[in-house]
This record gives sequence, structure tokens and C-alpha cells, in this order.
Amino acid sequence: MRTIIQRVSHASVTIDGQLKAAIQNGMLILVGVCDEDNQEDIDWLVKKITHLRIFDDENGVMNRSIMDINGDMLIVSQFTLYASCKKGNRPSYIHASKPDIAIPLYENFCQKMSAELGKQVKTGEFGANMQVELLNDGPVTISMDSKIKE
Repeated sequence: MRTIIQRVSHASVTIDGQLKAAIQNGMLILVGVCDEDNQEDIDWLVKKITHLRIFDDENGVMNRSIMDINGDMLIVSQFTLYASCKKGNRPSYIHASKPDIAIPLYENFCQKMSAELGKQVKTGEFGANMQVELLNDGPVTISMDSKIKE
């Protein structure tokens, strides 16, 4: 699984002109799924992300996790995280999972994240054309790939 984690002051997802989800202080997480992903990838990412210290402490140092600040989380599926731009100018998405594989893994990721946080995460809608709005705080943007544990 590939993720882009952004520390946000607020974020929202709109679909067909209707607000689907909105959060305040917390994280917007974009998630891409590939065919090789499994429960181990989900578990690793959930633990890593929920304990990632990217929120400021009283001294202005990034030393607090989303759990420490009781922050909100918005998770949006994004197959384009698996874009390959090796050939030509049109990205290929052959490494991104098809919906029959990706949807259960994405939903499991969201459920595990809610359980770890102790509150419901907000989500977009898998496969929908979404407008995502955010105010990146910092800016802080981190990419994580469960296959590259560095």
C-alpha cells in the first residue's frame, strides 16, 4: 500500500457538489492499493501512521502523534499513487489493484484505522470522482509505502 499523509488544519471531500466528509485538525491520507497488499501491510501502516509524530508540542517541535492530539482523519482512495511514468507521457496504472481486490483492502484499512484511533475516520467514496480540499499545515506531507519500510 502506498500512502500520502498530510497534516491539515482542515480537509473535505465533495462528490457531485455534495459534501461527503470534512475534518478539522488532523490528517488527510491518500491510499493506493496494489495486488500484493495484504493484512500485514495494513497493520504496519496503521501502527506507523497513528504513532507518527508530526504534530507540534508546546515548544513548536513535531513531537506529538494524531493520537496525542485527538486529531481527525480523512482517508481517500487514490489509485493514481501507483502511476508509472516510465514510458511516454500518459501514466500507466497497471500496478494499481482493480476494485474487487482494492475495495476490501481499503475498507479494512479504514476500519483498522478507526479501531486504532478509537473514533470513526471520515472517508471519500471508492471509485468516485471526488474534489478534495485541504489546508496543509506546515506544510507537512509524508509518503509511506508498506513495501519500502525505511
